[in-house]
Amino acid sequence: MNDRVIDVRNLRKSFGTRRVVDGLTLQVAKGEICGFLGANGSGKTTTIRMLCGLLVPDGGEGSCLGLDIRRDAALIRRQIGYMTQRFSYYEDLTVRENLDLVAGVYEMADGKAAVADIIARMGLAAYETHLAGHLSGGWKQRLALAACVLHRPKLLLLDEPTAGVDAKARREFWDLIHDLAGEGLTVLVSTHYMDEAERCNRIVYLAEGRIVVQGTSDEVVRQAALVIFETTGDGIDAVARRIRRKEGVEAAAVFGHALRVAGSDRAALQRAAGAFPNLEWHEAEPRLEDVFIHQLASKEEAT
Repeated sequence: MNDRVIDVRNLRKSFGTRRVVDGLTLQVAKGEICGFLGANGSGKTTTIRMLCGLLVPDGGEGSCLGLDIRRDAALIRRQIGYMTQRFSYYEDLTVRENLDLVAGVYEMADGKAAVADIIARMGLAAYETHLAGHLSGGWKQRLALAACVLHRPKLLLLDEPTAGVDAKARREFWDLIHDLAGEGLTVLVSTHYMDEAERCNRIVYLAEGRIVVQGTSDEVVRQAALVIFETTGDGIDAVARRIRRKEGVEAAAVFGHALRVAGSDRAALQRAAGAFPNLEWHEAEPRLEDVFIHQLASKEEAT
């Protein structure tokens, strides 16, 4: 196997008449944390399920962990960890009982020792006798991560793993992800949180089942070629409502007393800002969130 843990080409998948994944080609290197971004329905979850053998592609080819995604789906599933959007373990079992069950499913010879080790590593010792259903959202996600990596997978697939989890728990969860990646684990993670996307080594943005942009966070921002004007002042909410209707303005967002206006046409954006001469405008650096909104707007205009 080369250093590409994921190497797929021209993947396609439809449900009825709806094409969900349309010619997707993706490579992810060993030890990389690759972030999957895109609106709901963009094909992220379907792609992940094809990669781990839960869905058969209608077309295309490729491999995960050097194994063919069509012929070797069962073998792939033994060597990956897959964390779904919803908590999928038994809420009427304790933390330890859930992990013991997972160890049994994978027929781990050192199951008891592995469970004890992962409980300590994930900071679950104080909760190991608690019913999973009584855990907070953050601790449920930590248990789910522990279960996903208990059998020491080579690839971790995470589908919006921190949805509904508070900021502190999200940060701690991502610290664990980076610790695991530092030991050689490869991670493909879908997320809607821009701070999480910025923690990925590389970002892949999907729209209508196709990759429209990919690269590091800085590269994705540069490729978007967005122009951002920013101003501060009183009554900024009213300004935002008015400037959104101006030609060339793709988005106008208020942050406290600051207003950020985004667009692709610099001259049009300057004219829009010039309609409010009582405000002092300056150009600002685009953020990943600006690019995300821009991509969503571009998709809506194309449909």
